[in-house]
Amino acid sequence: MAKLSMAMGETEQGRGDGLNDSLAEERLRDFMYDEPQLEALEISQKNKQVRFATVGEIDEVELRHRIELVLREMEERFGQLGKLHLSSDARMRVRSDDESLLIEKPTCPTAAQLMVWREVAWPSELRQEDDEDEWREMAVFAAICGAAGLTGYVLGYMEMVPQWVSVLCYVIAMLVGGWDAAQDTWQLLKKRQLDIHFLMLAVAVGASSVGAWGEGALLLFLFSSSGAMEHFALYRTRREINSLFTAAPKEALVVDENGAEHALAVDKIQPGAVVKVRPGDVFPLDAEIISGETAADESNLTGEATPVQKQLGDEVYGGTLNLWGAVKAIVRKRASESSLQKIIRLIQHAQASKAPSQSFTDRFGSGYTVLVLSITTAMFFVWWLGFGVAPFESTESSYSAFYRAMALLVVVSPCALVLSIPSAILAAIAWGAKHGVLFRGGAAVEKLAEIDVVALDKTGTLTTGALQVEELVSYPAGHENRMLELACALEANSTHPIARAIIDYGKSQQVAEVELKNFQSLTGMGVRGVAEEGEVMLGRRDLLLDGPLSQLVESAPEPPVGHTEVWMITPEAAGRFLLRDEIRSSSRSVLASLKHMGVHPAMLTGDRIEAAHEVANELGLEEADVHAGLFPEDKVALIQRYTSEGRKVAMVGDGVNDAPSLAAAYVSVAMGGRGSDAALEQSEVVLMNDRIEGFLDALALSKKARRIIRQNLVISLGTVILMLVIALFGALPLSLGVFAHEGSTVLVCLNSLRLLFSRS
Repeated sequence: MAKLSMAMGETEQGRGDGLNDSLAEERLRDFMYDEPQLEALEISQKNKQVRFATVGEIDEVELRHRIELVLREMEERFGQLGKLHLSSDARMRVRSDDESLLIEKPTCPTAAQLMVWREVAWPSELRQEDDEDEWREMAVFAAICGAAGLTGYVLGYMEMVPQWVSVLCYVIAMLVGGWDAAQDTWQLLKKRQLDIHFLMLAVAVGASSVGAWGEGALLLFLFSSSGAMEHFALYRTRREINSLFTAAPKEALVVDENGAEHALAVDKIQPGAVVKVRPGDVFPLDAEIISGETAADESNLTGEATPVQKQLGDEVYGGTLNLWGAVKAIVRKRASESSLQKIIRLIQHAQASKAPSQSFTDRFGSGYTVLVLSITTAMFFVWWLGFGVAPFESTESSYSAFYRAMALLVVVSPCALVLSIPSAILAAIAWGAKHGVLFRGGAAVEKLAEIDVVALDKTGTLTTGALQVEELVSYPAGHENRMLELACALEANSTHPIARAIIDYGKSQQVAEVELKNFQSLTGMGVRGVAEEGEVMLGRRDLLLDGPLSQLVESAPEPPVGHTEVWMITPEAAGRFLLRDEIRSSSRSVLASLKHMGVHPAMLTGDRIEAAHEVANELGLEEADVHAGLFPEDKVALIQRYTSEGRKVAMVGDGVNDAPSLAAAYVSVAMGGRGSDAALEQSEVVLMNDRIEGFLDALALSKKARRIIRQNLVISLGTVILMLVIALFGALPLSLGVFAHEGSTVLVCLNSLRLLFSRS
């Protein structure tokens, strides 16, 4: 590390691009060597795309975060990302050309076939600039431009003032108003690219060349004003998001084994450490209270303003506010794995991810600019040579061919069209994050509005998920305490509602902690491990049906209606937990609202058919819409059946067993930012407040965003088409074209900002 720091210091002193290249390559090579989960990395300069490949189960959120950090570091410190030229060695194969770089670890053909590729946003797209300063600076430039242009206009009508004074004011106005556009254009020209900034500058220069100084100044004034408006919209959007995370603490009070307290950086605190949190302080990390009582304000995490009571054994979440009590808590997760940091990373991905229609408008780019310039040039010659219009000199009765070409160039520039979609998508993401609905990208905002079926998991979604153990029965009797110890050990690493209920019950009974070996999750069935007495298992009744204990299961009475059972198997005995769940008070009204909105609800559960139908009767669901006794693969098959019928399905779930069906759905929705990592990784929408009515908010917001996007497209395309028709007939004053073009851009931004003020 010291060696790298010294080398970086030398780089900053100007030792040249060669050293920058070697440092960047060394940094990337070391990262690949040290990251066991990463099998391959592809960097495409042409498409500004980064992809990575993995094999088997991974912590996708954390790995994605580490990849983004190293790529962002390389781009910021070394200025290199798309121009790297690494060489292969014994531990890494490299294939590169002028457009892309592929780095692979040597692997067998079978492993290569199992690789799963995922995309990562280009580093510069994830970086958030200081939009507040930028929009204020652009607003000042626009104001100076407007003042200078207005002064030139007034002085032009004063006979005692020389004409050159008025022209000088117009020149100052254009220099100031076009400064930001000129900087952007110069950066793109160095990459041999063109965009709408170039078009605007070309029109301003062209207008000046035919003596239309006022129109050129007006164009750049409105263009710079609309640019300031665009950045103001981005600033407001990001301010809404960033306001959620300003309380993230940097230090915490750590209590050592001797009871002494000392401050320590949050990112250096390891799980197992004890922290003290005073009233009014922010909880530094995800932890469990071991001393004291308090209440926490979790509104920045869930969007829910009601304080949550916290006492011995309760979880607290990093970034939430401790309201009134001094407590001590044992840290459960590192800073990078906390609930708050996960949400921050998800929002960063959401801001960088583009909606399908946004990707469509992005395709304009340089190609559209070249096309516009070509058409404008062609029309200049058509008007001049085809219709005999004077090439450069306008008269009172007719505009010159060049003047008409400049007016045409203004009205076909796609400023409003390019902004129509991303401005609405970003505003929707910001509103959702502020109100406990997290969209993991623009695609989710658009897709959710298209669904016609919503499949809802029962436990933890339609019900509260706050299960309570009502009874533990042992066969033969007398093994209840040992079974509870083993069950708590098996469920220690799970976030499923059943696991939480068993662990809470174990704490209330003050059972001893047990260590297990060879822990294994049996997807959709349960969990197992090895204790002192041998293999132990916890899960569904089906675990026992095919074994020597099948007669015991068959003779056991069915659980009472409304109860859930979990069976425990040890070498010495078997038994079952009976748990009860409560239906969410809002579930019935939510399902009724979904039907009113034209969305067909269906309930999916692994629970018994009797228990499922009891819940369905209370919720007003029809019998045909209740699907019970499902394994994870059954849920996937059901969603695929809906899809094959041409329906678009949103799946709402919260557990590990819901992950496959979430992945199969058209839109995946996870209940709660504290749900299972597997569910979060597969979800496109996260309901942070654990409230099912949050899905209604998300659906309504998605539909409103789609309406606003359509309105924006009508405004932008309608303006272009109308002005284009007028311009082709040669009757369009340049000033009117400027007003229409820039006015539609401002109108689109303001229309999108309406999403920020939507009501829940």
